[in-house]
Amino acid sequence: MQEQQFIPSKSYQLPEKGEVKWESPSNIALVKYWGKYGEQLPKNSSISFTLSHCKTTTQLSYQKKNSSQKFSFEVYLDGNRTESFEPKIEKFFERIEKYLPFLKDYHFKIETQNSFPHSSGIASSASGMSALALCLLALERQANSVMTDDFFNQKASFLARLGSGSAARSIKGNLVVWGEHTAVNKSSNLYGVEFSDKVHEVFKNYQDTILLVDRGEKQVSSTVGHNLMYNHPFAEQRFLQANSNLEKILTVLQSGNLDEFIFIVEQEALSLHAMMMSSSPYFILMKPNTLEIINKIWEYRETHKSKICFTLDAGANVHVLYPENEKAKVLDFIKNQLVGYCQKGMYICDEVGFGAKPL
Repeated sequence: MQEQQFIPSKSYQLPEKGEVKWESPSNIALVKYWGKYGEQLPKNSSISFTLSHCKTTTQLSYQKKNSSQKFSFEVYLDGNRTESFEPKIEKFFERIEKYLPFLKDYHFKIETQNSFPHSSGIASSASGMSALALCLLALERQANSVMTDDFFNQKASFLARLGSGSAARSIKGNLVVWGEHTAVNKSSNLYGVEFSDKVHEVFKNYQDTILLVDRGEKQVSSTVGHNLMYNHPFAEQRFLQANSNLEKILTVLQSGNLDEFIFIVEQEALSLHAMMMSSSPYFILMKPNTLEIINKIWEYRETHKSKICFTLDAGANVHVLYPENEKAKVLDFIKNQLVGYCQKGMYICDEVGFGAKPL
């Protein structure tokens, strides 16, 4: 499917005013996407667990206006007008206008809230942009009753990607692949697709406890980090590594081989941050407590013969991944040995989820 198929073939009679509301989850990549080209297209394939509790809820209120000369909207985060978000929304609207030609016909009020800290490495842009994309597409669908669910989900993922690349993976669940790969049927650079092969039972209720090492905003944004891959001396090798790891992890997700799962997931996390530390200019998003936690996890895994492991997004926080049958023991370990490394002792208990939903 090409981009042109997401451009409406005819105009529709849309409502004068109304509101829609969606919640969309964050996701945690097992094989990481880092580096892009064109309009938010990935240089390598990635796969993620869709999360359940870390999510964004967005209500979109819309009212037709007299002039269609420019975009008109207000953004509210947790009930407060947040003008600092508006340039990013403006750019998003510019990218998606040809796919949603009605955008300049309305004044929008965008009210959003996260169940987790914004801009601290828990993919708030993924859940936020996917929730907004779903609201906007739901408005279009009111006038296009023949739009199928499959097309709706594809176009929502496509639109969300134009706001934040990883948002393409937040529409569905529980495992989503984004990026063309010969090992994944119908995979695409344009939108995410559910991993449809049979998945081992152990991964269907996998746990993710997120240790909030640093709740502040990242020193270097993901957008800047992605751009630094253009002239990175190790970029091409990294893209090959990621695509190879994706093929390997697909087999693991079917077999339930947790030792191999641990190796791939941790290697991916460390490779992601190695690219940051070797870019020009270089930067470090991990904090000293991030490394303390990693070492504690390695020690616990060896001592207790556990299947616990970690992954990292583009930030300091640590995602502790483990099978559901170890939940009680791992949570005791976190409370007794890891919570002291978290900012104000904060952590979030999450698990694999199943995608976005209307409210």
